[in-house]
Amino acid sequence: MLKNILVALDASEIADRVIETLHELVLAKDSKVILCHVFPPPESEMELSADRPHPDSPALSSLQVEKQLQFYQTQLPVESEIELVSGDPAEEIIRLANIYKADLIVIGSRGLTGVNRIVQGSVSSQVVEEAPCSVLVVKVK
Repeated sequence: MLKNILVALDASEIADRVIETLHELVLAKDSKVILCHVFPPPESEMELSADRPHPDSPALSSLQVEKQLQFYQTQLPVESEIELVSGDPAEEIIRLANIYKADLIVIGSRGLTGVNRIVQGSVSSQVVEEAPCSVLVVKVK
């Protein structure tokens, strides 16, 4: 049974698709959903290398992200919490999964392939490899 579900959301269009997929799951009344967002640490902005791609859109403020997660929270039929953390996305998602003893992690994937996947890395791939539980990866259609 899925008692604790960690839902990792970023500030992209994938977040809506992840929430749609979550609604398709049959959750027990006593299930708990933890909606999380990981902000890059402030010092990482100082260490951006010139040879690596950077996000096209500016990072959303924590207030904007929190409001979006609160909106998603109102749509959930079960108890939920919000976690806003800072750090390496994959490491923080795995850390939260361990803290909450998650039975499932739901995460989006941009479907990067080839050189883009090598250069930018894949948070979802790292989470799948290192997670203490099952991982549902939602791909953009």
